Amino acid sequence: MSFKAADLIYLLPLLVLAVSGMLLVLAEAFYRGKDRAALMGLAVAGAVAAAVSSIVVYRQLAPGEVKPLLSNMLLADRFGYALTALFSVVTALAAMVAPAHQRAHGWVHGEYYGVLLLSAAGMAMLALAGNLVTVFLGIETMSIGVYVLCGLRRRSRRGNEAAMKYFLMGAFATGFLLYGIALIYGAAGTMAFAGIEDGKAFTLAERLVDSPNRGLVVAGILLLVVAFGFKLAAVPFHMWAPDAYEGAPTPVTAFMAAAVKAAATAAAIRVFAYGMGGDILAYGNFGWASPMVVIAAVTITLGNIAAIRQDNIKRVLAYSSISHGGVILVGLAALGLGSGTAQTSLMYYLIAYSLTTMGAFAVVAYVGSRDNERLHIDDWAGLAARHPAAALAMTVCLLSLGGMPPTGGFFAKFYVFKSAMEAHDQQLLWLVIIGVVNSAISIYYYLRIVTAMYFRDSKGAFEPSRSAPLAFVMAVCPLIILEMGVMPGFWLKLGL
Repeated sequence: MSFKAADLIYLLPLLVLAVSGMLLVLAEAFYRGKDRAALMGLAVAGAVAAAVSSIVVYRQLAPGEVKPLLSNMLLADRFGYALTALFSVVTALAAMVAPAHQRAHGWVHGEYYGVLLLSAAGMAMLALAGNLVTVFLGIETMSIGVYVLCGLRRRSRRGNEAAMKYFLMGAFATGFLLYGIALIYGAAGTMAFAGIEDGKAFTLAERLVDSPNRGLVVAGILLLVVAFGFKLAAVPFHMWAPDAYEGAPTPVTAFMAAAVKAAATAAAIRVFAYGMGGDILAYGNFGWASPMVVIAAVTITLGNIAAIRQDNIKRVLAYSSISHGGVILVGLAALGLGSGTAQTSLMYYLIAYSLTTMGAFAVVAYVGSRDNERLHIDDWAGLAARHPAAALAMTVCLLSLGGMPPTGGFFAKFYVFKSAMEAHDQQLLWLVIIGVVNSAISIYYYLRIVTAMYFRDSKGAFEPSRSAPLAFVMAVCPLIILEMGVMPGFWLKLGL
């Protein structure tokens, strides 16, 4: 494996997250009681440093420039560093949401912050992946950290159940992923997305097209689709998501719903669009877009139908996240079918969705107290009269999740569906229609929460979990969401 000292600058964001995470895990042993609150500041500092270094490297690369690192194990490009900056920002927000919730609900564990950054390091690896081995290492680094985070509220039976279900389903998905990678390697003779062998350049897609082992290609691709279906919580691989989201501590749920889904999308883009792109592989008799569009349609529809039936806010947002995963699959299929705007649309979507989700769960963490976590919709009755700022922040986030203007969520869905319409011969027109209809349906269960906050009388006094960092997250996320809806131009240029 070749390595140059000059390449260290391109690895800096990944190294900052990994080293900061390890130092925080060690530092936790020297902090006791209230002193552990200082760990939050250190975690935020590490995540912000990673975000700043990602932006610096991003600006050094020209649009479309791709620099291979570590013998093509990693690919340095603007797309990867824009996503790394997003993961770092979401990690910082998840760290700021945690202290108030930890104090209110009795799970003050300093290792939360170190594991959070180590998981983010795995996400950065996925954003820059250039090899199926790197994808596997990134997914496992990310996932193991999240398994631990889910079970940090050790005295909670629901938390233990959530961690166990997530771990078992994650291990199951890893089996599909490894078996799929093995079959792809058997068919192509390489796991790199691109490289040079015997003086000739090659791509993984070309090797798969020329492979005489069509059965291995078909089976390998289908197994990879299933593996990423689990990570994106796509139907029918979504069974773990509602229980895991409900049982995990709210800051962890926010991190799972925002960062983990975005990182899984980044890995899927690298594997399918970069590694297996091209008209033949994308939509042939052994292509990956064929099953993906069917999964997307089912995921969008069933996610919305299931959300309508929920009374628990975390489960509503869980099924909402499943439905949004279907929209992401629409963008992935469009990217594979040659849409020129699909990548920028997905980047915009991931930014808007991640910030919206973090803002919504920050309000959920704020509203609850030790004796009453207020997870049922009825518990939010009258919130606007008692805490108007929190109700307004939640309303903006819910409208963005529903795709209502003038929020970033509206343009996120608009651009993804627009990119799908640009696919070859408008093959995804039927899928766009399903997506638009389901977006209209989703407004119903989002407005149920808004109606409870503004048009129903409170059943009791609210005792919110107050803290300055939590208030900052509740304020900044809705503001950025609105800015993205009013002036989307800047955000659409990221990742090019």
